[in-house]
Amino acid sequence: MARLCETDGLTDIQEEIVKAVRQFVEEKILPVATELEHADEYPTEIVEGLKELGIFGLMIPEEYGGLGESLLTYALCVEEIARGWMSVSGVINTHFIVAYMLMRHGTDEQKQRYLPKMATGEVRGSFSMSEPALGSDVSAIRTKAVKDGDGYAITGQKMWLTNGGTSNLVAVLVKTDEGAESVYKNMTTFLVEKEPGFGETAQGVTIPGKIDKMGYKGVDTTEAIFDGHRISADQVLGGEPGKGFYQMMDGVEVGRVNVAARACGIANRAFELGIDYAQQRETFGKPIAEHQAILFRLAEMATKVETAHAMMVKAARLKDKGERNDVEAGMAKYLAAEYCNEVVEASFRIHGGYGYSKEYEIERLYREAAFMLIGEGTADIQKMIIGRSLLKEYKTR
Repeated sequence: MARLCETDGLTDIQEEIVKAVRQFVEEKILPVATELEHADEYPTEIVEGLKELGIFGLMIPEEYGGLGESLLTYALCVEEIARGWMSVSGVINTHFIVAYMLMRHGTDEQKQRYLPKMATGEVRGSFSMSEPALGSDVSAIRTKAVKDGDGYAITGQKMWLTNGGTSNLVAVLVKTDEGAESVYKNMTTFLVEKEPGFGETAQGVTIPGKIDKMGYKGVDTTEAIFDGHRISADQVLGGEPGKGFYQMMDGVEVGRVNVAARACGIANRAFELGIDYAQQRETFGKPIAEHQAILFRLAEMATKVETAHAMMVKAARLKDKGERNDVEAGMAKYLAAEYCNEVVEASFRIHGGYGYSKEYEIERLYREAAFMLIGEGTADIQKMIIGRSLLKEYKTR
């Protein structure tokens, strides 16, 4: 059989792009990932290298300076990057979601203004839905934008912004009073410009600092505090208020494919580390890989890696065909995250006591895998999406 996570039916260009990213991961990410992660150091040189590869503009159309590639190509690149260091894929993901939302929902002026600079990485995106008290209940957001002359004033507190410090463009979901009966039609996405860094980064916008996390280090995760931030009406995504919830959910769909790809990358790396260690470590006069208990564990790990990869590829290809993929993306994210944690734990067990040592890479993967369970919606949220869709499809007649 071939190595794990091979994908059939790719074009020559897709093959070349994925190969180039894989080589970059081997040469520039894997050798330094654990050291940078333990130091919680932002991977500046790695990010600059990804800019040169064109990864920041991978899906942005060629007319705006991007490569115009598919979601599948992007997901396969994310899988490779996460195999090297999951945090680096986080640097790309939120940027990509904002670019995707602009491509799908932005006005012509907004596309012309932002996409060319996003393709080069000059403009770096982050997006914000969550708040300190709402968890998965997006409809409960309290941050508001109220009319202020020709524009709006935004006040409230947002939470869990990946790239909150390093970005200079934030897509922010807030409440606006559009007089609609549904709370979901009283939400608007604003494109907020700010300076990179911490403290007051724009008038009425404060990024307090990095949140200290158990994993997902290197990349900055922050809060954002809005205190009467004045913003013009032309910074409403799409130019029309009241459509923010649906725009964000469209972005989250592709974001879930991204998280599934990240989970696949982590799981694949954990398998590689486990099968390599199992052939080197000896007990009772032979490599532990020859003990049936370890052999069975390796077989289970590989099967889970392959299954998650196949689900992720299916969800990406469905979106690329222009079809709705909320269920498939939810299934892929749910399954890949759960299997990722199981594969990482199995590799951790294969490593024995050494797996608990920070000198071994599996220790880092063990902490990174946990984030896959909650990023872009918990397993329970995915099950709700999947279950409700199944009831519609299989409704008793």
